[in-house]
Amino acid sequence: MSGVLNLVSAGPGFADMIVPRAEAALRGSDVIVAYELYLRWVAPWLDGKEIHTPPLTQERERALLAIEKARGGAKVALISSGDIGIYAMAALAFEEMREDDAYEVNVIPGITSANACASLLGSPLSHDFATLSLSDLLCPWEWIEHRARHIAQADLACVLYNVQSAGRREGVYRVLKLMLESKAPHTLCGVIRNAYRPGQEVAIYRLDELPALQFDMLTTIVIGNRFTQRKRGWIFTPRGYNDWSADADADMPTPVLVPMPTAADKTGPASASAFAGGPEAMPANAVWVFSGTGDGNALAKAVAAQGAPVVVSAATEYGASLAAQDCPGVSVWAGRRGVEARRQALRRSGARVLLDATHPFATAISTQLIALSAELGIPYLRYERPSGLGGEAMQEGSGVELCDSMEQAAASAAAFAASGKRIFLATGSKDLAQFLQAPGAAQGEWFARVTAEPEFVQRALDLGIPRSRLCAMQGPFSQGFNEALWRDWNIDCVVTKDAGDVGGYGAKLAAARALGIHLIVVKRPVLDYPAAVGTVDAALRQLASWNVLNMRDEALQ
Repeated sequence: MSGVLNLVSAGPGFADMIVPRAEAALRGSDVIVAYELYLRWVAPWLDGKEIHTPPLTQERERALLAIEKARGGAKVALISSGDIGIYAMAALAFEEMREDDAYEVNVIPGITSANACASLLGSPLSHDFATLSLSDLLCPWEWIEHRARHIAQADLACVLYNVQSAGRREGVYRVLKLMLESKAPHTLCGVIRNAYRPGQEVAIYRLDELPALQFDMLTTIVIGNRFTQRKRGWIFTPRGYNDWSADADADMPTPVLVPMPTAADKTGPASASAFAGGPEAMPANAVWVFSGTGDGNALAKAVAAQGAPVVVSAATEYGASLAAQDCPGVSVWAGRRGVEARRQALRRSGARVLLDATHPFATAISTQLIALSAELGIPYLRYERPSGLGGEAMQEGSGVELCDSMEQAAASAAAFAASGKRIFLATGSKDLAQFLQAPGAAQGEWFARVTAEPEFVQRALDLGIPRSRLCAMQGPFSQGFNEALWRDWNIDCVVTKDAGDVGGYGAKLAAARALGIHLIVVKRPVLDYPAAVGTVDAALRQLASWNVLNMRDEALQ
């Protein structure tokens, strides 16, 4: 008699997630071949069956055993979790079949890990997406990185399988770094552990928060695209993109230019959406100032005052409105962009100089701009505001603890938390997860100040900071304001970055000294900038030496 080989998908882990056709195949089989864990999910249909359970690492042996039984005339069910045709046993079974095999083959589909995890998050895979396994047991790691890089460059939503194991710890962080090279840091992501199984955990993060987390083989990561949104605690990716348009150079949305009003306008700064325009409106041969800070906008204004066309790249609509107010007459490119969108905009507009005036800790964008400068042959100049770490801050017994990295600062702050102290985080929303998930952090009381953007406030709430311990305001702040807030909250320790006096570091130091509060300061990351200046005048002189500005000779002295 001819046998039957049923390739059965058992879904994510609960019996009610198994499709009826899989149940029928199991009932109609005489022999069951599966990893032992999967039998728990199909137990109601196994009475009287011949059961074989080769261990987890013997996938090929399981496939060969099932085929041998089918060749002998048995009705066999080879079981896999999720969908047996996706990163699973079906491919091994087909590899081992012979063309002259006569047994019947049935492939029964199931709910994949990607589908299951997406449903727990909302609807993040509603448009084009990819899946990528990070296991290099059956695929060279170089191929995995190559595919990850192209997924990121295409800004596809994606699902990462086999994220991390005891013997494969660093791969996921290398892939996340590749994602951050092309995807926006604020891209919404989901981290799911044990989807539809006991111990299920579901959390939403920004892409730039993921490198601070720990994962395992029971974890799946879902990474959205630039359009993925949050609503009512869920995330979703719209099926249609309102600002999608054809791009001959790359399958990416056309960048949006925001021409800002001049000083003569009486209506005040406008929102980015009110001035949306296409790439054809970009001024040609402009100095592109990548800003987001007050001193960056002042630099853009000074460059524009010398008669050069200027584009200010601002990450948020709020930043765009500040640029409109601070830099009348310039154009603003608003919104967080991936590297491909920046590459195309700079190339099409014939950008003349990349002037990097981003925050001292925004190393990802600085690294990206340095690479684009070299690739496109556009001069790069870094404007680095003066550090606040000098004089008293460097003395023994100053009450200031200097840390070389955010990880070191998180460990030090967690030590305060472990003794029940109150810690105030003035590091910004991006690094909150690193502090709140450090060992010992749960023993303390955490307070934070974040920019008053809804997504930043929501991130703090999602991480467990109560509304009563959250200050959502735009800085920098005065010494008096800091003192009043920290005194009222009985703060024991404050964590901040060396953002310089322009970023409010001096006021924080003075307030901490006045209250006797321990101050943990994260030193600036060190980058090898091709060219760097520390003042507006020095920046103008450098631009003039590159023949970008037509300054008078006396201005160059």
